[in-house]
Amino acid sequence: MSLEKFMEKAVSSWMKEEGPEGDIVLSTRVRLARNIEHLPFPLKGDEEANDRLLHQVKYTVSNDNPFTLEMVKMNELQPLQKRVLVEKHLISPNLADHSKAGAVLLSDEEDISIMINEEDHLRIQCLYPGLQLESALEKANEIDDWLEGHLDFAFDENRGYLTSCPTNVGTGLRASVMVHLPGLVMTQQMNRVITAINQLGLVVRGIYGEGSEALGNIFQISNQLTLGKSETEIVEDLRGVVNQIIEREHQARKSIMEVSPLKLEDRVYRSYGILTNSRIMDSKEAAKYLSDLRLGIDLDLITNISRNVLNELMVLTQVGFIQQFSGEVLSSGERDSKRATIIRERLKLEKE
Repeated sequence: MSLEKFMEKAVSSWMKEEGPEGDIVLSTRVRLARNIEHLPFPLKGDEEANDRLLHQVKYTVSNDNPFTLEMVKMNELQPLQKRVLVEKHLISPNLADHSKAGAVLLSDEEDISIMINEEDHLRIQCLYPGLQLESALEKANEIDDWLEGHLDFAFDENRGYLTSCPTNVGTGLRASVMVHLPGLVMTQQMNRVITAINQLGLVVRGIYGEGSEALGNIFQISNQLTLGKSETEIVEDLRGVVNQIIEREHQARKSIMEVSPLKLEDRVYRSYGILTNSRIMDSKEAAKYLSDLRLGIDLDLITNISRNVLNELMVLTQVGFIQQFSGEVLSSGERDSKRATIIRERLKLEKE
């Protein structure tokens, strides 16, 4: 697959599938951080050391590539192209902005992404629709075993896998689940839920991870500790918490439907009307109204639009993708106009 294909596809192939608990859980991600023995961590390494790793990985892929991965180098991309890959969750903002010898290995389905020379030498990422923590971990371990057969990972018998950041030492595992929680937000329970999650050793972040905003009532829940527990225990703990959140979100939605059904229906259809008629729309507005529309679809208030269209529009309406789609750099006002047009035309296709 060429770089252009990665850029042109708004929704990765794996996102088009309906996963378990798909009305609330948008996606599951498992990431393993790994570093190479006798090489300085990327943040401390010089250009020669980082280039050496890049060539080692490229040689490995060219000679043994069971996952059909393609390498994309950061220094060969324009800033806009990097931004699109960030918006699709295929690379991190850190890799896009700071890595001189950085690259990413991508699968055709875009369900596998291996970042090279980010904070760590390798960050193996597997993505699945819905709640599929065990499957994502299994796939990540398969890739980990393959790479470890060619590269010497930095490992300590007492500390586990060594990483650039001490919070990743041990398993090097970061498992996360992206959830849509409009019910808990609307019933003003979200702050209490976040506090409870933090007390359990987990963390809640926005749609693009650490430091990002929870646009459109979308949150990422992930483990915070990687040392002292096995990979299986980390995943089981996260699944248990997510299952409780799913139950509470269902209860919140049911309560809203029972207490204020007309008010909720009005909110959903107002958002639908704005999305299908607006000529100007900024990214926060789009996220808010798309969240309402998705809730309406989940509650069967709106039946002629699929959830997959909402997943697609969440990517299509981001700043980078709008400009990539348009083929030019746009001003803020031009992006807002183009965003509204994209949403109108995409939703119109669903009705035809």
